[in-house]
Amino acid sequence: MLKEFKEFAVKGNVIDMAVGIIIGTAFGKIITSFVNDVVMPPIGLLLGKMDFTNLFLPLSDAAYASLADAKKAGAPTLNYGLFLNTVLDFLIVSFVIFLVIRQLNAVKKRLEKPAPPAEPVQKDCPFCISKIPVKAVRCPHCTSEIKA
Repeated sequence: MLKEFKEFAVKGNVIDMAVGIIIGTAFGKIITSFVNDVVMPPIGLLLGKMDFTNLFLPLSDAAYASLADAKKAGAPTLNYGLFLNTVLDFLIVSFVIFLVIRQLNAVKKRLEKPAPPAEPVQKDCPFCISKIPVKAVRCPHCTSEIKA
């Protein structure tokens, strides 16, 4: 098992995967910043200067002015505003990944050359209509001579 793991790690799969995870993490941070700092403020402004990060429901009887105040007090809260931001992050990342994969597939399709049609290996006997090899000079079914 150790030998198999060594082969797996050396093949480059692990390195490719690590690079992908690192780039994905950095990309996720960019998208999170984009959602929190660019997308959500105008949406909040359109909805009456609402800050989505402060949308929460306290699960206790006390009232809090902001989520930070509730967290400072140690109160249990249902943070649906943060959840909305996370869902928006996910939707944007998913859409961007979809666009990238779509473009990669289009480029891949353009670069692939269609395979030339295969040479036929059989033909029909003109006398008995049986399938015979292309190089046959006599039909094995009806014994007729086939002209080339």
